[in-house]
Amino acid sequence: MTDATTSANSQGGILGWVERTGNKLPDPVFIFFYLIIALVVISVIASLLGVSALHPTALDEQTGGALLIEAVSLLSPENIQRLWVEMPATFTHFHPLGYVLVVMLGAGVAERSGFFAAGMSKAVKAAPKALLTPVVALVAMLGNHAADAGYVVLIPLAGILFAAAGRHPLAGIAAAFAGVSGGFSANISPGQLDALLFGITEEAVGASALDPAWTANIAGNWYFISVMTLLFLPIIWYVTDKIIEPRLGPWKGGATAGLDASDTSPDPAAHDGALAAKGLRHGGLAALGVIALWVLMTVGPGTPLIDEAACEGVTDCSIHTQLAPLYRSLVAGFFLLFLLTGWAYGRATGTIKNHRDLVNMMAESMKDMGYYLVLAFAAAHFVAMFGWSNLGLITAVHGAAGIESTGLPLPIVLGLMVLFTGLLNLFVGSASAKWALLAPILVPMLMLLGISPEGATAAYRVGDSATNIITPLMVYFPLILVFAQRWQKDFGLGSLTAMMIPYSIWLLVSGTLLIVAWFYLGLPLGPDAPVAYALPEMSAPAIMQ
Repeated sequence: MTDATTSANSQGGILGWVERTGNKLPDPVFIFFYLIIALVVISVIASLLGVSALHPTALDEQTGGALLIEAVSLLSPENIQRLWVEMPATFTHFHPLGYVLVVMLGAGVAERSGFFAAGMSKAVKAAPKALLTPVVALVAMLGNHAADAGYVVLIPLAGILFAAAGRHPLAGIAAAFAGVSGGFSANISPGQLDALLFGITEEAVGASALDPAWTANIAGNWYFISVMTLLFLPIIWYVTDKIIEPRLGPWKGGATAGLDASDTSPDPAAHDGALAAKGLRHGGLAALGVIALWVLMTVGPGTPLIDEAACEGVTDCSIHTQLAPLYRSLVAGFFLLFLLTGWAYGRATGTIKNHRDLVNMMAESMKDMGYYLVLAFAAAHFVAMFGWSNLGLITAVHGAAGIESTGLPLPIVLGLMVLFTGLLNLFVGSASAKWALLAPILVPMLMLLGISPEGATAAYRVGDSATNIITPLMVYFPLILVFAQRWQKDFGLGSLTAMMIPYSIWLLVSGTLLIVAWFYLGLPLGPDAPVAYALPEMSAPAIMQ
C-alpha cells in the first residue's frame, strides 16, 4: 500500500488533478447533507420568487387549464412537520432499501459459503488456453452478482492463470478488472444492482408525480444488459490481446511469481477439487429447484404470479400487464436463488455445518450493509424533500423545454447523459449515490421528452460502469494495484490507469452507441419495458396525492 500511496501523491497531469479533486470531496453521506441544506435555501428563494411550471399532463379542475406547479418552501410549517413526523417512514419507505437488503440476505450466503468463488474459479480454470481471455472477461462480467468476490477472487486468479499459460499476468488482471468493474452493469440476468438502481428510479418517478401508476421492475433492463454483455465481451477480448498484452511484452517471470499471494478464496473447499465440484453440483440442483418453483407458480394451477384479472374489460392489454406480479417477484426470486444455492454448496463442502452458520452468514451480510444504511438514510431524505419542494418537477419541465429548443434528437440526449455520468463517475464512485443525486431531475426530465424511466436507468448504467476502471477513487483501485505489484514491483498508479484507459474508452464509446441505436430502433429494454414513453393523462387530485 505504501507504493500505491507514493505513486498517487506524485501523479501529475489530468489524472493527478482528478485524484486530488476527488479526495477533497466529502463522504457521499455528507454530500447529501450539504445538498439538503442547499435545497432548503433554494426552495425558500424559489417560493418567494414564485417559481412555477405548468404540469404537462394534469388539468386544474377549477380553471380547466393546465395545473400550475409552484415551488414550495421546505421551511413551511407543513414541510417542517412532515420532516420530523415522517422521518421513520421516509427512511423505511425508500424503495431501494428493501430491494437491496432482501437480495443481499441471499447473496451474502452464496458469497460467504464459497459458492460464488468456487463457481468463478472452476469456470476460469476449465477454459482452453486459446479462449482464456474471453472466458475470464465473461466470468468477470457475470461475477458482478458476486459483489466483492469478483474483485477479491477472480482478478488475482486471472493473473495466475495467464502466467501459467505463459502469458503476461498483468494482461489477465486487466481483462478481469475490465470485466468486473468496467462491465459492471453488463450481465445475462438481473441482480442486486438492478434492484438498487430501479428502486431509486421508482422513488424519483414517485416524487415527480408524473406517473403514479409506474412501478419498478428489476428486469426492466434485462434485454439491454444481456446485449451489453455480448457487446463488451469481444471488446475486452480485443483490447486485451491486441492492445494491452503487446504493450506489456512477453512474460519471462514464470508461472509462480505471484502464487504465494493467491489464496484469496473464502472457501476452504477451493483447495479440494472433488469437494468443490460436489458443492457446485448441489448448488446447481438448488438453482434448478428455484427456477422450477417459479415456473410452477407462473404456469401451474392457480397461477399466483399471473394477474389474470388485470385485462378484464381492457381492450388493449398485453401479456406483460398480466405478468406484473412475476416481474415484481424477481427480488424475492433472486433472494431465494442465492440463499439456497449458497446453503446447498455450504452443506456439501462443510462451510455451513448447521442452521446457525447460515443465520450468521446472513447476519454478516447485513453488517456489511451498515454504511449503505447510513447512505440510504441521507439519500432518502434528499429525494423526498426534493419532491416536497416541487423543484424536481419544475426543473424537469423547464429542462425538457430547454432541450427541445436545442433541436437535439432524443438518442443524442441519451448519449450526452452517458458521457456526463461517466465524467461524474471519476469523482463520485458509488453507483447508488450518483443515481440518487441525478435521478430526481434526469428521470422526470427524460420522461417529459419521451424516454422511459427504464431508458434513463439504462443510459446511466453505461456511463457509470465504463470509467470505474480509470479513477483512483474507486474503492478497489488500490487493491488491484497490489495484485499487479505482486508480479511487477514497480507497477504504479499511473501504470494501472494507463493500462485500463483503452478499455474505458472502448466501453464508453460502444455503450453510448448501443443506447443511441437502441432508442433509434425502439427495442424494449426488458419485459414490458419500452425505451420510448408517453405520459398518462391525470387529474389534479391524482397529482396532489
